[in-house]
Amino acid sequence: MGLPGLRAAAWALRRACGSWTPHLGPRLLCLHPMAGNGEAPMPVGTKQEQNKKARSGWQGPTRIWEETEQQAKKLKSSEDGEQQRKLPKRKIVLLMAYSGKGYHGMQRNVGSSKFKTIEDDLVSALVRSGCIPENHGEDMRKMSFQRCARTDKGVSAAGQVVSLKVWLIDDILEKINSHLPSHIRILGLKRVTGGFNSKNKCDARTYFYMLPTFAFAHKDHDSQDETYRLSAETLGRVNRLLACYKGTHNFHNFTSQKGPHEPSARRYILDMFCEEPFVREGMEFAVIKVKGQSFMTHQIRKMVGLVVAIVKGYAPESVLERCWGEAKVDVPKAPGLGLVLERVHFEKYNQRFGHDGLHEPLDWAREEAEVTAFKEQHIYPTIISTERQERSMAQWLSTLPMHNFSATAHTAAGLGTKMVSSMQCQEAIGLGGDCGQQESSCST
Repeated sequence: MGLPGLRAAAWALRRACGSWTPHLGPRLLCLHPMAGNGEAPMPVGTKQEQNKKARSGWQGPTRIWEETEQQAKKLKSSEDGEQQRKLPKRKIVLLMAYSGKGYHGMQRNVGSSKFKTIEDDLVSALVRSGCIPENHGEDMRKMSFQRCARTDKGVSAAGQVVSLKVWLIDDILEKINSHLPSHIRILGLKRVTGGFNSKNKCDARTYFYMLPTFAFAHKDHDSQDETYRLSAETLGRVNRLLACYKGTHNFHNFTSQKGPHEPSARRYILDMFCEEPFVREGMEFAVIKVKGQSFMTHQIRKMVGLVVAIVKGYAPESVLERCWGEAKVDVPKAPGLGLVLERVHFEKYNQRFGHDGLHEPLDWAREEAEVTAFKEQHIYPTIISTERQERSMAQWLSTLPMHNFSATAHTAAGLGTKMVSSMQCQEAIGLGGDCGQQESSCST
């Protein structure tokens, strides 16, 4: 058979067997080209086979092995992360207690390491204990973080509550506390509803203000006499004046940058009173407690400051009534050292969800002993020792004669007004306070 006949037979066989014939090797079908015919034809089915494999996604054994190896490495490196992601992520609240000395308040200033806050240490402990991923620490909104109250520079707390979403790891409280300093403790944890917000769901806050009783001594008495003891008569007068704050009033004179016509200046005080005094390390102290729906910037410190000024004889009692009016009254601001957030209240939430069989009431009765122990170990000693060393109350009392209580702040003499403003700023910076932070972030 000649060459043309052989070629014809090959093409006939190809049509009969399909586009690829494994029994016919390339030697049979790749014939030598005739002169002038160009390149030799490709082996039968080679191009069609490649197209078919390309359409089916086949990438060859080398490519498959490389991808398998990469997946194995990725799985191995993220084994711990995947294990955590399988844990349930739930909305909870944490009961916190802390001593605020040395901290620039509660709220974290992301991106700023100049001023250390309580939340800086808290977020670091949450990440290191494995409760939240690291990127949630950088953007706290990712874990739906919210504090119940924003405390000022140097202000402590015995019952702060924060809400957030975390991985419910085993022994979660012990692991978080192991990464916190001893003066910051997580005392309790409870599950809450998915939409719970500790700031918005809080009905009221209770603060206490601890101060040496010589602050109530008459102005003619030695303002630094540690032997002073508060009489029953003076204590009765103090409580009578504190009771004047109860109810709804316009507290625009007890904060800054709020006018008398702003609705947010009206606040509701449920109770305010001074407890019986007690002696610590030879010095007598008293605790003033105040419960209100919410508080503005420096409001509590100014409420205490004005009562002290009246009892000492620097201001008349009538100044309290003038404070509710539209005129701006010069109200002194007590030091921030003795202010403590004692408790936050969730009455409405407890009524609706506290007994639904799924959630616990937020009353923290079981943690009360731990709260008391923390106050005795960290809060009271810090206030007492700092007062002895820095004499913040005694120094502040010496500024009271500079205030003009007989005239409004706007009508006071120019020089006197400048002196008062300067002294208030010095008090804020040098005596444990500051000129712009809030005691509580809540507002009505």
